[in-house]
Amino acid sequence: MWMYLGLLAALFLGLHNLCKKHAVKGNEVFPVLLGTITAGFLLLTPLYIGSKYDPDTFKAINLFISDISWKNHGFIFIKSSIMASSWILAYQALKHLPITIVTPIRSAGPFFTFLGAILIYKEQPNGFQWVGFFLIILSVLLYSRIGKKEGIDFKSNKWIFAIIGATFLGASSGLYDKFLIQELNLTPQTLQFWFCWYTMIILFIIIAIIWLPYKEKRQAFTFQWSMPAVGVLLQAADYFYFKALQDPEAMIMLLSAIKRSQIVIAVVIGGIIFKEKNKRKKLIPLAGIIIGVFLILYSA
Repeated sequence: MWMYLGLLAALFLGLHNLCKKHAVKGNEVFPVLLGTITAGFLLLTPLYIGSKYDPDTFKAINLFISDISWKNHGFIFIKSSIMASSWILAYQALKHLPITIVTPIRSAGPFFTFLGAILIYKEQPNGFQWVGFFLIILSVLLYSRIGKKEGIDFKSNKWIFAIIGATFLGASSGLYDKFLIQELNLTPQTLQFWFCWYTMIILFIIIAIIWLPYKEKRQAFTFQWSMPAVGVLLQAADYFYFKALQDPEAMIMLLSAIKRSQIVIAVVIGGIIFKEKNKRKKLIPLAGIIIGVFLILYSA
């Protein structure tokens, strides 16, 4: 069941990436990011209020947001800091790079998670899983060659380094999620609610310093319908992902790889919607990534 929940998370993540590309197009990254997180927080707020005034009902439907210790608040704040940094880098890269380049590089995230799962959680991959992960990495390298044809030099383009940094931080957060869910026994909705709260605080502080004081930046901001959609879709994806992690048998390295199947939506549908170049050539490394995910998923 945890694998199927991972696939549901991948579906919502794929849709989330398409909306995210639309939201940042021609817009300042920081207010867009704050808006999407705020939308997710508002989606979860009724659960928090309901848990306070009618706990029995919300426990019965498994949407109860429980009180947590200050120590656990600190652990969640660390996750918010990691992901806020990852998102800032990723959104900036997405604003300046084609989605068909950004998404495949993000697909290398399972490789970092894979190494962490072995070193930290002692998860043991089999031979096919090794092949699958290295196939994903080789496919991402092939994308870099295609990217040069679009005027994107992977060695000197700072947005490439930004998306690589975002990918590493995102993978670190994925490993941390297993600790939060399985070791601290946080429920998905409790983790999501407080994560959104602390991330909003972090982003608001950043915006108050580098965006709000500048009138020209404020005037350049345009609200897009896709902004709240990004937040809602992300919370849906995270809910299914955290539910999957609640299973003691769930392997974080496999879940991370399964989530990368979102690339099918981002590359195929996104390439058509945003009319990006070299779509056919990108199908070759896309096939490599899909085969890599398949090897990981069905060799377990």
